[in-house]
Amino acid sequence: MQIQIVYWLVITLMIVGVVGAVIPALPGSSLILIAIIAWGFIKGSFDAISTPLIVTVIVLLLSVGVDFLGGYIGAKKAGASNWGQIGALVGLVLGFFGLLPALPFGGPLIGMLFGPLLGAIIGEYLYQKDFGIAVKAGVGIIVGSLLGNLIQGLLALAAVIVFIITTWSQVYGG
Repeated sequence: MQIQIVYWLVITLMIVGVVGAVIPALPGSSLILIAIIAWGFIKGSFDAISTPLIVTVIVLLLSVGVDFLGGYIGAKKAGASNWGQIGALVGLVLGFFGLLPALPFGGPLIGMLFGPLLGAIIGEYLYQKDFGIAVKAGVGIIVGSLLGNLIQGLLALAAVIVFIITTWSQVYGG
């Protein structure tokens, strides 16, 4: 019975990892990887978790690529320059720490959503001096990043499903 409780705690940690894969600045796939390794130590054998471990390492590497490519492709499709991308990064940092004067409410999550948009628009406007192009570039960066985060979440969910499929019989027999 105790191993079942531990198993569900590991799965809960993994679900937090799935959420973290979608929400910027929260640990995602790395948290799932840590949970799988912890399960290996708990069971005293890494043979039973080799498949989910390999899948999760691949997911972690893909997530890094998707994270970079999502924002980059969105920026390029919208015609953004490096100024817009740098502005989005600065906006993310400022938004996360609640340093945006336009956002005195909502905390880090709201700041992480609006900070990159505002930063990208400001950065692109400084470079292009055209507000319409700046807004288009800012929206492109955000849409690309959001799609990238969605893909990361799906990859993380797949890693959790592989873990459950390969370890369920260890806990519940069959």
